[in-house]
Amino acid sequence: MKFITPAFVIAATITLSGCGLFQKSSVSKNDDLAVINLDTIQASAKIPATAVYQESSPRINDLIHTKLDVSFDWSKQYMYGKATLTAKPYFYPTSTLMLDARGMEIKEISLVKTEKGISSPENKKGSKDKDPEAPVTSKQPLKYTYADEVITIDLGREYKNTEEYTIFIDYISKPNELKKKGGSVAITDDKGLYFINPEGKEKNKPTQIWTQGETQSASVWFPTIDRPNERQTQEIYITVDKKYATLSNGELAFSTDNADGTRTDYWKSELPFAPYLSMMAIGEFSVVKDAKWRGKEVNYYVEKEFEPYAKAIFGNTPEMLEFYSNKLGVEYAWNKYSQVVVRDYVSGAMENVSATLHGEFMNSTDRELLDSDHEDVIAHELFHQWFGDLVTCESWSNLPLNESFATYGEYLWIEHKYGLDAADLHSAQSRSGYLAESSRKQENLIRFHYDDKEDMFDAHSYNKGGQVLHMLRKYVGDDAFFASLKYYLETNKFQSAEIHNLRMAFEKITGEDLNWFFNQWFLSSGHPDLVIRTSYDAASKKEKVQIKQVQDFSKTRLFKIPMYVDIYNGGASPQRHKIVITKADETFEFTSNDQPKLVNVDAEKMVLCTKDEMKSSEEWAFQYKNAPLYLDRYEALTELAKKPKDTLAVQTVMLALNDKLDDMRYNAIILLKDMPAGHEKEIKDKLIALAKNDPKSVVRATALEYLTEHYTDADLQPLYKNGLNDRSFSVLGASLAGIAKANPEEGMSLAKKYENEKSVSVLYSIADLYSKYGNDSNNEFFIKSEDKFSGFEKIGFITQYASFLKRAKKDEVVNEGAALMERIAKDSSISKWVAYYAKKSIKDLATMYEDRESFAAQKLKTLKDANPNAGGTQELESIVANSKLQKEKMMAIYNGLK
Repeated sequence: MKFITPAFVIAATITLSGCGLFQKSSVSKNDDLAVINLDTIQASAKIPATAVYQESSPRINDLIHTKLDVSFDWSKQYMYGKATLTAKPYFYPTSTLMLDARGMEIKEISLVKTEKGISSPENKKGSKDKDPEAPVTSKQPLKYTYADEVITIDLGREYKNTEEYTIFIDYISKPNELKKKGGSVAITDDKGLYFINPEGKEKNKPTQIWTQGETQSASVWFPTIDRPNERQTQEIYITVDKKYATLSNGELAFSTDNADGTRTDYWKSELPFAPYLSMMAIGEFSVVKDAKWRGKEVNYYVEKEFEPYAKAIFGNTPEMLEFYSNKLGVEYAWNKYSQVVVRDYVSGAMENVSATLHGEFMNSTDRELLDSDHEDVIAHELFHQWFGDLVTCESWSNLPLNESFATYGEYLWIEHKYGLDAADLHSAQSRSGYLAESSRKQENLIRFHYDDKEDMFDAHSYNKGGQVLHMLRKYVGDDAFFASLKYYLETNKFQSAEIHNLRMAFEKITGEDLNWFFNQWFLSSGHPDLVIRTSYDAASKKEKVQIKQVQDFSKTRLFKIPMYVDIYNGGASPQRHKIVITKADETFEFTSNDQPKLVNVDAEKMVLCTKDEMKSSEEWAFQYKNAPLYLDRYEALTELAKKPKDTLAVQTVMLALNDKLDDMRYNAIILLKDMPAGHEKEIKDKLIALAKNDPKSVVRATALEYLTEHYTDADLQPLYKNGLNDRSFSVLGASLAGIAKANPEEGMSLAKKYENEKSVSVLYSIADLYSKYGNDSNNEFFIKSEDKFSGFEKIGFITQYASFLKRAKKDEVVNEGAALMERIAKDSSISKWVAYYAKKSIKDLATMYEDRESFAAQKLKTLKDANPNAGGTQELESIVANSKLQKEKMMAIYNGLK
């Protein structure tokens, strides 16, 4: 599972933390206290809450095989299913089978009996039409109860673990009638089975069905033991109209055309996997086949519109399969690999066995791919096919065994394909996500105490876990790291695992006891906060490096930290020293004949920590020019940017405009705003060159944005107009903004030409222009464009539209906008975050009218106080009355959404 954390969520996290970011939480005086009277001494101690240990689900029955036969009623949004489940007791004898089944209508549950054909009464009569050896099946109804989303079946007798039995269940799945609904930031809904635009009433949206099993929602569409430590093989018959393509796990063994105009596709999976990794996708997809990989089919299911771009979107998949198989030493296990893009998906993407499902953000044209390709998502889900699918966490407490690895799989692919700098950039962005979350909570990676399993899907399980795996790799070395992963996968394949299986695999390969590493990074919370100070003693020719751990030890442990220290005495070849920090305050000494040009602590930039490090401008500049890693240059650049009046700092930021990595060039442009006066022409000339010639669209667009914001020179207009011809939509949008700032009328006229573009990037740029310079006539653009924005993109649309509405002159324009916001907020298929912003925009409009009412009322009072008979009061009274009416109208809509 890959979830995309939008920037606004991070911003909201920081905002909510406020000024108390590092403050201890206060305890209410009303908390439960135990009061003990000891003569004249009174002491109080808070009664500890009973923590629920989230254990792995007990294995009572072992699910062996699931056969499904499904068809659909699109108008009712029902799925008609017939499930045949083969199971046996796991160890102890049992006469009961308990199955998870959410929101179903159960029609029949029977025990399937199979007898040799020779015993059939019909065969005994000597029928020539029957094979006397063919098995004959019959069904024996079983007693059962169905309550609290669990079917408890009386098997009729006690079975031993050497005896298999088969159960038949006829049922109707009714996902929209679920009584219990949930979700999380990562997986926003747990309905399990989704009918998208089932009656075709929504324009610009295809009709689809798809499923989402993680965490425990597969049991919405078929009865099962819905736990990550369960395993099954699977076959499924899917009956649909002939116009639809289907996708499921395993291979499409055959298709059968039916007399009623439908078709039945038969999908078969012969290798076992967890039920939550089962999937279906149905729709009018174009199936684009890539070159086979080692004889296995690789294909992409996309909407017809995106068929020409499917290989551009997913085309590195075969190379990824080859790279991961070789790097891990374990070949991709499943018999095909498919990827499908669906509408209204409830997360980012999902690693169903052999068939990954992506949200519609993946739909892109070749022009859109110039600005964003989401290749990290493709890599994440593919790496899950090993970590999560081949070997699955045995409980949600062990979720990092799935998600931390998939996150690190992104790093490995980027490192292989695009180089170390690009991988380290990606890692740094991921690290920032964890550090942002750590300011409000710090949890163990492996958590056996949580309120809800969905709590596990956070920046700890994903981002922090990826950082920890990188540290482990750097500690044991590449050869040992990948040999350990190979051993872990091979010894646990087609099984579930817990964190100790991983530890023991690394200990088996390295021969080292690694409890210390796993205990502090996987089974404890937090990270070290380091204060680093260096000094040189010329008399003893010693360089001293003092490192303090200053984290709050009442909450976070003292860490054992192996790291490297590089000492540069001149030039780019340092002397490397390995140190191990084990104390809260340690000083290390290194011999150096001269005062070093640079002491680079944590030279591999491997330690997950915060750092307070003092260096001179000369040292930071030397680090930027000579230290080898992206993070070396990034640290140096950001620290030097804090000294905008320092000549060396200015020179280094300017130098970074030529950095080999596009992100460094991008960051250098952002940091130019802090440069002192006197460099305007130099900056302008350099940015014009970047805007024209930089190979990366994000750098070209950012250069244009900086020029627009900081320069009003007329000679820039040809640059902006030339940018309208750029194939990058982000550059086009930035060029429009540049033209509009100098000449709003011309910018608005040009924007009109692009209103029918399908690119959300362009539409967002137009929305931004209209929110700043538009008038009531531009409202139609927002109304007709709303359905082109989806997922979290719609939040940006809502924000821009709300700004536009606040500038509207006519109340009917505001009312039309409020009605649209209300429809968005009421849409059950959207994220709760999108709904929140839609509701907030309506409240903001009410506040706008309240402010107008208050301002006009105050002005009216002042006018009447000065002269009771003053003219002009009628107009002000009308404004007061109308603003009050509009405010009440907005609040009625807002309150109706609560």
